[in-house]
Amino acid sequence: MASAQLFLNGARVTREFRDALFDQANRAGITPNEFVITAAAEKLKRSGASFPGVFRAGDLPEFGRAA
Repeated sequence: MASAQLFLNGARVTREFRDALFDQANRAGITPNEFVITAAAEKLKRSGASFPGVFRAGDLPEFGRAA
């Protein structure tokens, strides 16, 4: 499966939001971009979207089950 660049331009957030995002990404040991993409993938999965090729099985917790 081919990969594609993802450019998120024009996003403006408060300094406090940015600081919280960077802090949580750092705590998770990933980049802020990876943190945001993971959060988006979790929301897409909850809504029933299917998107093979981005994550491997087990990368995202099963919703409705304790992780």
